[in-house]
Amino acid sequence: MISTEKDILNLIQNDERMMGILRAASRLHLPDCWICAGFVRSKIWDELHGFKNRTEIPDVDVIYFNESNLEEETEKRLEAALRDILPEVPWSVKNEARMHVVNDVSPYESSEDAISKFPETATALGVKLDSNQELILTAPWGLDDVLNMEVRPTPYFKETQQRAVIYEERVIKKNWKATWPKINVYHTGWRR
Repeated sequence: MISTEKDILNLIQNDERMMGILRAASRLHLPDCWICAGFVRSKIWDELHGFKNRTEIPDVDVIYFNESNLEEETEKRLEAALRDILPEVPWSVKNEARMHVVNDVSPYESSEDAISKFPETATALGVKLDSNQELILTAPWGLDDVLNMEVRPTPYFKETQQRAVIYEERVIKKNWKATWPKINVYHTGWRR
């Protein structure tokens, strides 16, 4: 049973595949770099559901923050570099210093600020290896929702009807309950 940050860190540290992915990303020495979202959440929910095999995720989200190079082409080159290291991993690399333009929102201050503005609290998670190769977890909205298997919008996605609708559409599209039947999904009340 996992119920604390330490439990989550141990869970990830004991997963050879996850640690290999984290080591590969750290080799690029990207500023303010995290692997986030489903990479972390899915592992926790798989464990809480007692799954023996890891649920496949569509991509491994690597984010970083570099205001001095906002070229999308750089992200593609970084994805290619990661594919050279681990070709079987579906890498997705994004510079959060430019993603506010893509998402049509105010600029993010850091990668952790961007994570805090992900749609769901249970997905607003990131992990990385620090300079000493120690595993670090960030969870701007805490761990209660992911550990209690509750899907709810982050405060950022409750601020406006437009964002609340995006959250609602994601919940329908992702259909997490089909994969993890024990989760509870909470709605904003807004629909398109």
